[in-house]
Amino acid sequence: MNLLVVGVSHHSAPVELLERLAVPREQTPQVLDQLMASPYLGEAVVVSTCNRVEVYAAVSAFHGGLADIGAVLAQRAGTPIATLTPHLKVHYEDDAVAHALRVAAGLDSMVVGEAQILGQFREAYQVAAEHETVGRLLHELMQQALRVGKRVHTETGIDRAGQSVVSAALDLVPRPVAGRGALVVGAGSMGALALATLARAGAAPLLVANRGTARASRAAAEHGAVAVDLDDLPQRLTEADLVVCATASPHPVLTRDIVAAALPARGDRPLVLVDLAVPRDVDPEVATLPGVTVVDLDSIASARLDAPSVVDREAGEAIVAAEVAAFRAWQRGAEAVPTVAALRARADEVVGAELRRLWQRRPDLTEEQRADLAQTVHRVVAQLLHQPTVRVRQLASTPGGERYAAVLRELFDLSVPDLTAEAGGSLGRAVDVRPSTVDPSASAVDGAA
Repeated sequence: MNLLVVGVSHHSAPVELLERLAVPREQTPQVLDQLMASPYLGEAVVVSTCNRVEVYAAVSAFHGGLADIGAVLAQRAGTPIATLTPHLKVHYEDDAVAHALRVAAGLDSMVVGEAQILGQFREAYQVAAEHETVGRLLHELMQQALRVGKRVHTETGIDRAGQSVVSAALDLVPRPVAGRGALVVGAGSMGALALATLARAGAAPLLVANRGTARASRAAAEHGAVAVDLDDLPQRLTEADLVVCATASPHPVLTRDIVAAALPARGDRPLVLVDLAVPRDVDPEVATLPGVTVVDLDSIASARLDAPSVVDREAGEAIVAAEVAAFRAWQRGAEAVPTVAALRARADEVVGAELRRLWQRRPDLTEEQRADLAQTVHRVVAQLLHQPTVRVRQLASTPGGERYAAVLRELFDLSVPDLTAEAGGSLGRAVDVRPSTVDPSASAVDGAA
């Protein structure tokens, strides 16, 4: 199995497309089922955040896996694959490993160095594990990505400024936050981060509204805010000067009519709406209302944000590069395991057959004698195989090491089920991927019908 990552992010797609592709947690099992229905996918994890939707997969064939993942994403976006293709980013094998580690470390984030992606990565892995779509390869990749993400944040100053999507959005607010009334709509992880950031910035009074009042009350208690009923949103819009929206609603919670109705009671006080949700919580038409400023993910993506220093970023990239090499060494060593197991199984078959022939020729042997003979022969064979099998695993972890396991299979005429399945999968059916000479390391792919 090989690693393949296919998806879109703020680098390649507008918010409108990210909205259509976004996968809420409760819908993730359904998407995983669609992906795992592909004969080319053996494992899958879906990472969906406010600025990326990506499928991490273990595939038996590059073109087949790419075509099937693209088809699932195109269906979710409600668009032909040819329309989606220009926005897709594809990462394969070493590039896929490097991408996973960079994402987890915050090096690929809209706000470079933000730490929220670690929690989002962990949640994506947990959902896939609960749904049993994670095998050994993605388990190792996700665990290493989480560890490397923590390491980059610990060993570099990449997040020294404490930047997050929330703080980046507040930097774009035209007036100071301190002393202004603020309302946070949504009490999930992003809403809680918004509350904490606003509290540190001195926003007051600070309110939080959520569909579930218990969650809103807990978030309010943690950050010195007041929980309010979501049904009172129109009234609260007349009081707060700054509103941060971060819900998981599939539809806008602030429509043009709701906001327009609150404006007369506000007089000449301007209203700033910060929309951090995907799909969007604020209807784009709201931005046309007089006295209303909307800051959304597009605004953040196009802004020139303060970035970590070149030294810190280079240090983070160096850590990722070293960890990619370590992962590939593990992967090459792991690929030799089925061959070693097949060799030991072949040895057991040969010993078993020879012992059965011996018992037929020497029916006079007692059970005790037979047991002693069997134990001795098995021990001799195990000792003979021990050094070669240990050595082949060591050699397999080196660059180009896959040839050692291949030679072992050729010498002993071994049939390794995992490898046979992968080879068969790559020839299982014709796949229309244009052009036919797609480069696995390309940044985008052409459509598959």
